[in-house]
Amino acid sequence: MKEKNNLGAEGEAYACEFLKKKGYEIIEKNARMRCGEIDIVARDKNGTLVFVEVKTSREFSAEGFHPEDHMTPQKINNFRNSSSLYANARKNLVDDRVGFRLDLIALAKVGNDFVAHHYENVC
Repeated sequence: MKEKNNLGAEGEAYACEFLKKKGYEIIEKNARMRCGEIDIVARDKNGTLVFVEVKTSREFSAEGFHPEDHMTPQKINNFRNSSSLYANARKNLVDDRVGFRLDLIALAKVGNDFVAHHYENVC
């Protein structure tokens, strides 16, 4: 289990750097809410508050299983609820013109590098 936790932490750190390179500002990492944890809270270049779920795996499987396949309906529901609670508790972070959105970054570690897929507005 420790190896899995290390991979997850490494993936979240990579995702933060990935987002920064795209012009995002990281506001908070691992924000705990009563119905779950939000991996990354950020603001994109347009001022939109973005909640990011990061899913990391060792590699893409030969059977076609990808990190994003770990987003089960229950996890999506928890992600949506946690993000709404966070936004409602910190209304000063939400620009009324652009609101907020929920993104997914799916990472597969291939050798020593990551392959990243960024999905915007997933739910």
